[in-house]
Amino acid sequence: MSAAEPTTRSPETWNTTPNRTVEAAGTIFAYRRLGSGDGLPLVMLNHWGATLDNFDPLIVEGLAQGRTVFALDYRGVGGSGGDAPLTIAEMASDVLAVIKALGLTRIDLMGFSLGGFVAQDLLRQAPDLARRVILTGTGPAGGVGINRVGAVSNPLILKGVLTLKDPKTYLFFTSSKAGRRAAKAFLTRLKLREQDRDAPISIAAFRRQLKAIEAWGDLAPQDLGAIRQPVLVANGDHDIMVPSQNSTDMARRLPNAELVLYPDAGHGGIFQFHEVFTPRALAFLDA
Repeated sequence: MSAAEPTTRSPETWNTTPNRTVEAAGTIFAYRRLGSGDGLPLVMLNHWGATLDNFDPLIVEGLAQGRTVFALDYRGVGGSGGDAPLTIAEMASDVLAVIKALGLTRIDLMGFSLGGFVAQDLLRQAPDLARRVILTGTGPAGGVGINRVGAVSNPLILKGVLTLKDPKTYLFFTSSKAGRRAAKAFLTRLKLREQDRDAPISIAAFRRQLKAIEAWGDLAPQDLGAIRQPVLVANGDHDIMVPSQNSTDMARRLPNAELVLYPDAGHGGIFQFHEVFTPRALAFLDA
């Protein structure tokens, strides 16, 4: 190839974008970044036990159209240093510090499950930081069944061990044929990244996160009316981890909310219905 010939470069994907780190709140936090464009940066926060390798590649890539997406590891998880916090408020404070360290002054925000709890507390601590918010598979402080996440999950985690299947098969999806197909497809997507994978979560961090989740479930209900941003609330209609009625409750209590419940879908409803969720989320963010 001569010097005058143009070179081509394969577009970066979620599975090829490198792991990055930033120093904030006295430790190192791991994150990945994908996309570009004029849209506000989107910060994504994930579920209990999740590392960077647990973000759905198809959803991240879809949302990175026209904006930069930042997906974060919490303190003590994956490539991040320190010990995992024992409260949602501490996690939210960490995320705020990371956002500041990344030089972001105005964002859109998306939280799934535990990430949705953290997103809500982040909005409490910094009411004007986010423009639009997406809350999926999650619930409010004191929500129904949230303090029983461990009791519900532990038998299904054991079932996963005994059946040699990822516990998310049982925790995130229904037992119908459609649910099992969606589980298999989702878990296959999570394994596609071959290089530079994140470090797995430790058992200690996993347990500490569960304590934070259960403490969130024991809190008194918070005033969701203080969240003035437009919020898209999404879940499956058969979520056994954070019962689906929490999504309905949040959408009712939030002043400016849209609600979508996917049929025959569980906690991972957005993964099962990614082909319709992603354009819906994009339209919401682009409004």
